[in-house]
Amino acid sequence: MMSQAAWAQRALSGRVFDAITKEPLIGATVRTPNGQLGTATNANGQFSLATEASALVVSAVGYQSVTLPVSAESGGLRVALAPAVEDLQTVVVTASREAQLRTDAPVAISKLSSTVIQDTKPTQLVELINKVPGVVMLNYGNEQHAMGIRQPFGTSAYFLYLEDGIPLRPMGVFNHNALLEANPLAISSIEVVKGPASSLYGPEAVGGAINVLTKRPTSVPTASVGVQADQYGYRRLQFGGGGMATPKLGAYVSGYVAKQRNGWAASSDYDKVSVNGRVEYALSENTRLTAAASYNDYDSQTSSAVDSVAYYRREYTSTSDFTYRKTYALRARLTAEQQWDARNQTTLTAFFRDNSIGQNPTYGIRWKSGAATATGEINENRFKSYGLLGQHSVQLGWLKSRLLAGASVEYSPTRYNAHQIELAAQLRADKKSVEKYTVTTDRPDLPISSYDTDLLNSAVYAQLDVHPTKHLQLTLGGRFDRMSFEYVNYLDQSSGNKTFQQATPKIGLTYDLSHGRGLYANYSQGFSPPGLTAIFRKRPTTSAGAPAEFYYNLKPARFYNYEVGGWASLLANKVYVDVAMYQLDGRNELLNIRQPDNSTDYQSAGKTLHRGIEYGLTYKPTAELLFRFGGTNAVHRFEEFQLSANQTDAVQNVNGRQMPQAPRWIANTELTYKPTWARGFRVAAEYQRISSWYQDQVNRVKYHDRGLFGARGVSVLNLRTGYSWHETLEVFVNLLNATDELYANAATRGNARPDRTTYTPAAPRTLTLGVQYNFIGRK
Repeated sequence: MMSQAAWAQRALSGRVFDAITKEPLIGATVRTPNGQLGTATNANGQFSLATEASALVVSAVGYQSVTLPVSAESGGLRVALAPAVEDLQTVVVTASREAQLRTDAPVAISKLSSTVIQDTKPTQLVELINKVPGVVMLNYGNEQHAMGIRQPFGTSAYFLYLEDGIPLRPMGVFNHNALLEANPLAISSIEVVKGPASSLYGPEAVGGAINVLTKRPTSVPTASVGVQADQYGYRRLQFGGGGMATPKLGAYVSGYVAKQRNGWAASSDYDKVSVNGRVEYALSENTRLTAAASYNDYDSQTSSAVDSVAYYRREYTSTSDFTYRKTYALRARLTAEQQWDARNQTTLTAFFRDNSIGQNPTYGIRWKSGAATATGEINENRFKSYGLLGQHSVQLGWLKSRLLAGASVEYSPTRYNAHQIELAAQLRADKKSVEKYTVTTDRPDLPISSYDTDLLNSAVYAQLDVHPTKHLQLTLGGRFDRMSFEYVNYLDQSSGNKTFQQATPKIGLTYDLSHGRGLYANYSQGFSPPGLTAIFRKRPTTSAGAPAEFYYNLKPARFYNYEVGGWASLLANKVYVDVAMYQLDGRNELLNIRQPDNSTDYQSAGKTLHRGIEYGLTYKPTAELLFRFGGTNAVHRFEEFQLSANQTDAVQNVNGRQMPQAPRWIANTELTYKPTWARGFRVAAEYQRISSWYQDQVNRVKYHDRGLFGARGVSVLNLRTGYSWHETLEVFVNLLNATDELYANAATRGNARPDRTTYTPAAPRTLTLGVQYNFIGRK
């Protein structure tokens, strides 16, 4: 029999992990019930504690704590902590590039947790992102998308997309479809910063930044395989698995193979292969290496937008059966993390990107009303990136201060080609619209854009958090970015170099009112240089026979953000509310001016205004029910913007007018029921609301069709249910657009009176079924 003295010397060891993802929890607290003895888990979620106590209390920020009995016979302990939905102290990383409490961040940031992702079972990321208050992610079909965060929704380069804190694209090579190069099966959580995050992440983080955080190696062995399908020919095989090979070495891999055939929209077949892998190795207690890679291969037909005749007849035809988009993306990174002591930590990341997009885009079709011919284009954009990002954080000895500083550099050679194709236009009987385009001649001898660049981006940044008093935190941050490139423009046989550079400061205050309540305020700046594809494209307004003109003189867009907000926990943490009010002033905002033939002219607007209030409410009255509501009321307006200097034009400027694709109100709400009498079962109803918007810049025409409940604009109901047998076998059913509403994800037109609206129709009622088998080991 073991003596009391021997038992007192016994070291209990084990691992603590997330009950949903099975990922290790770093910094979880393991203590005796009296609190006199305790420890914290390491980077692999492991702990060791010598105690004679008969029980241990295990807790972590954002999780429900547990008390478990232990004895002399207790071996390696496995502790799975369930996320606490109503807990306000959520840990986020995107607000400061390092883990911190959400309530310490003087910004509007939302986190989509592993529980939300698990319950949603998304086919596409749009099903997740639209749950964030103040965010609209437009579904253009086949995982293609556009975005709206504190901006009109569309394709402008004012949103930064990241994977584990690394931008998916280099500055200057923005693509609004970049998130289709992400793997939903690899996502552990998603964080969305609303408003400029340029002081930490750089240009293009103006309206907001979306950071996709990928899954880590699981603390216990896991494996899963599943299938998804809908009634419109979508099929997906998905897989994932990993674990710890040794106490120091772990790996996780996940991915899927998807295809769609004969979908609800004509010419919308597509194929996609997406795989993510991650390996972590602890060189020592204080040193960790992470190697991660992602591979995405996407090949899709691209169905065209439709005119009003086809749209209101629900004829989801396409005027083109030859348009396509092909995307290849390979990303890799190697990160070394060193915890020098309790106060100092250094991170160094080397990363690589290999990306290509080839397309025959529907937006490239140019047609003049009544003509029997038209033109299109075929383009290809290729780049590789070689980058290095280093940062160091230190806890200072005065006023509980923390300083974070970093620098980055990346070199990205790029190549872009676009040439014309000639089309025949089959007109409808009214001779005012096209029923079908047909390719007649491929014209590589007629280039539209052709250039090479050697793109070099560099930046330095720093952020200081100071606590002058117990409840007050002051945040001071700043960043300096430099984007430079040498170029050869093969269309005008010119060469040279250009540089865009900018400093972006930030200042923020957070005041803790205690009892789960607080206030914050911040001032921040953002900027976005013009994209390379805009600079080197021929102006459509060039006179016939005149030399080609380009956009060499486009200016970087600047934004100035003023924001106040707060949060409160009420009714014993059953209710959580958060509110943010902002004003974002734009200068030289790059805008697309749609021409009568559907071509685009770029202009830098003088002044724009983006002002709104965002709000969210979470209510968990019982263990079974969870209610969530989020929305924003906003105005997006031209303050000073000259459309034309031609005195014969009916409209010279749009000063004081609303920006197109800028609804005044958006909202998303959801009610989830998980009965305790049927554990593993869930059912949820989600309602998406987008008010009407102007289609053109001169505010002549609105999209304000009636939808569900008679609401003008977009009004959609989604239903979801599922059941999990002991986490082993899962089945789910998602019914999107349950009432089969006719609505458009985009409805736009030019400014001329004869222009006609083009609609991007949303999917009709879609029923998705899924089955997945999960293996969870006990090693």
